[in-house]
Amino acid sequence: MPLDHFITLGRSGLRVSPLCLGTMTFGEDFGWGASEGDSHAMLSAYLDHGGNFVDTANIYTGGHSERIIGDYLRQRDVRRDGIVLGTKFYCSLFPGDPNGGGAGRKALLQQCEASLKRLQTDYIDIYWLHNWDQTTPVEETLRGLDDLVAAGKIRYVGFSDIPAWKTAEAQTIAHFRGWAPVIALQLEYSLLERTSEGELFPMAQALGMGIMPWSPLKSGFLSGKFKRGSKGDVDTKRTGLVGIPSEADYDVIEAVAAVASELGASSASIALAWVRSRAGVSSTLIGARRVDQLKANLDSLNVTLSAEQIKKLDDVSKPKLNFPAENNEMLAPMIGFPGTTIDGRTVPSASRLAA
Repeated sequence: MPLDHFITLGRSGLRVSPLCLGTMTFGEDFGWGASEGDSHAMLSAYLDHGGNFVDTANIYTGGHSERIIGDYLRQRDVRRDGIVLGTKFYCSLFPGDPNGGGAGRKALLQQCEASLKRLQTDYIDIYWLHNWDQTTPVEETLRGLDDLVAAGKIRYVGFSDIPAWKTAEAQTIAHFRGWAPVIALQLEYSLLERTSEGELFPMAQALGMGIMPWSPLKSGFLSGKFKRGSKGDVDTKRTGLVGIPSEADYDVIEAVAAVASELGASSASIALAWVRSRAGVSSTLIGARRVDQLKANLDSLNVTLSAEQIKKLDDVSKPKLNFPAENNEMLAPMIGFPGTTIDGRTVPSASRLAA
């Protein structure tokens, strides 16, 4: 699948690349990101490969990530309408100001204006609520976002890291009020973090939201650099931030490495290909600090996993989900009589259910 094999994002007409360039690493402000030159080089590499989807946030490197993207768009004379550009609001850049962040009307409007200035653009394609503001009524947030859509300052609305029940409430309110709907969710998802399969995934699919996984390599744990019992070629700056894999993590890491060996591909490519294969996933966020890392991630588009390989990875990484996910799965066949088949599943006998 090439990077310019575009897909629609959720229940919308917005066409995006299967891999989205995440820019949390743009800027060296916190001691571990990419320089402006390397960041511009990564943008060029991604766009030259046919990509059209770039994601950032107001908080990334204290606003520097947005400024780097804005400078790139202006200096390189890139056609703005040819890029789907998303940014996020919620986090405050003004310590001590109670309205400096959050999802209230005053906060989200000023955050939008500030992001537009840093990005040096007239509009944002997807404006993401970065987290759940538990002190602001969701109706206030949704109406503020709808007003921004009507004003032409944003095109679409997205949610990131919001509980399933709150997202479902918001989508239902937006539907009945005729406000701009939530077209996509950003959530952490990888072979080492699958708990969102319990409620977020089925909710998103039922309500027409595309799923955009972030950290598909689990902060580099699935990149191939980590080996049980050895530090290997590990970025010490990064591990200082995210820690090291657990013994259970290494079971998954080794299974990924085995599939990578079968296909002559990198572990990163296998992990990314697995994420792309999941039902409901639209575009996957990838990030890097160097051009070679970015290109290695883009190579995953050339990898196709067999059903047997997917099952192997599914089984070794199977998550323990919150109630009632497993209970629902177990009792689903009881809508019929023993011996009948529904959607390819045979209803168990009463004795099996009693056991």
